[in-house]
Amino acid sequence: MEQLLHNQYLGTFAYYTVTGLAMIVFLSLFELVTRYQVWQELKRGNLAVAMATGGKMFGIANIFSYSIQHHDSIGQALIWGTFGFFLLLGSYFTFEFMTPSFNVDEEIGNDNRAIGFIAMVLSVGFSFVIGASLTR
Repeated sequence: MEQLLHNQYLGTFAYYTVTGLAMIVFLSLFELVTRYQVWQELKRGNLAVAMATGGKMFGIANIFSYSIQHHDSIGQALIWGTFGFFLLLGSYFTFEFMTPSFNVDEEIGNDNRAIGFIAMVLSVGFSFVIGASLTR
């Protein structure tokens, strides 16, 4: 297997596939912890959900980008990327905790675009911090 990954094309395809599958799994986990139904809200045109979900997608991809760049195998990249995902998930819970005067999920579900934007920026911002920390 290691020989196959030395082929630039096969290695790229393997990392792409693993990251894509991880993205599906991790977005499903985000779906489980939010109070709104992401795909129904997107179909309805809820821009706040689109921004928050887009931030999560970018965050997961960014964490995996760092993980792939700084680890020698797909296995290590997947382990560190998964660890980074759980840190990103924790940052979402921290956002909810830091705003006791309102419910973040409820506001996003109600298409509060200001909250959706902040959720997006939080995911993107923390993904850079998490990614940089994975390289140490």
